[in-house]
Amino acid sequence: MMQIFGFFGSILGYLLWGLFYIFQNFGVSIIFFTIIVKIVIFPFSVKQQKSMANTSRLQKKQREIQAKYANNKQKMNEEMQKLYQKEGVSPTGGCLTSIVPFLIMLGIFYSVAYPLTNTLHISEQTVNNAMSYINTIPGFSIGAVGNGMYQQISLIEALKNSPELISQLFTNSADVANINMFMKGFNFLGFDLLASPSTEGFLSIYILIPVLCFVSNVAAQLITMKVNGTAQTQQGCMKLMLIGMPLFSAWIAYTVPAAVGFYWICSSVFSLIQSIIMGKLFGPAQLIAKSEAQHVALLELQEAKAEKISN
Repeated sequence: MMQIFGFFGSILGYLLWGLFYIFQNFGVSIIFFTIIVKIVIFPFSVKQQKSMANTSRLQKKQREIQAKYANNKQKMNEEMQKLYQKEGVSPTGGCLTSIVPFLIMLGIFYSVAYPLTNTLHISEQTVNNAMSYINTIPGFSIGAVGNGMYQQISLIEALKNSPELISQLFTNSADVANINMFMKGFNFLGFDLLASPSTEGFLSIYILIPVLCFVSNVAAQLITMKVNGTAQTQQGCMKLMLIGMPLFSAWIAYTVPAAVGFYWICSSVFSLIQSIIMGKLFGPAQLIAKSEAQHVALLELQEAKAEKISN
């Protein structure tokens, strides 16, 4: 499975490297990278949003059917299917359209988490050899090769602190040149995106990374639920997930290099903006108004035909 995500990460890495080559800054590159990918997958997001909005606008009728046939599950399912057919809604319509964006978003994560192999496209064997070698040097430790997601970022940080090691670990002159250029672009708005908030300390400015990661994640979920009219229907474990998953993401962002947390913040912020835009265009209220307008137009057309026949 990781190989599949790594494949998508390698493809998207060309885009990230191209943006870095233009802006010479990893933080700015991540921002534009996320925007471009959001634009590319926007058609899939629209289909998913329409499916969610259609399902949301039928909630009242669904509850009526559930109450009426509470003791007859078979009849309830039959009436539900009739409702979906009548309204032209598929309860699983958003599943397929969410797969492609999901794969792309994981690809983005892998291109950010594995910058040497997926962004700079240095061979995995060369990178693994470099990590194995640097672990033998006193004072350096980035963990066992293959154990952990963020070792490549840790390796870049180690090379940034000891640039003389680059030519020892990498023999290809193009790789050496790209790494030297890459290392200079991790300072963004006063943050070193290679540093970890946990290493910098709880009272450092780096604590903003996990805090913003939590806030932006929760905000994106709340806006999405409000747009689709599901904010009032969240119960039990769903409410727990609303807080639990962002808390977990914030904890991960606290323990890993800031570049990963910054990507999550960008992703959540642009998801929030996207939800607001699609809510204005394809929210339940808009779909209901469109459906009513079509119904009125159909009635007027039928009346016009009937009047023409009678004359």
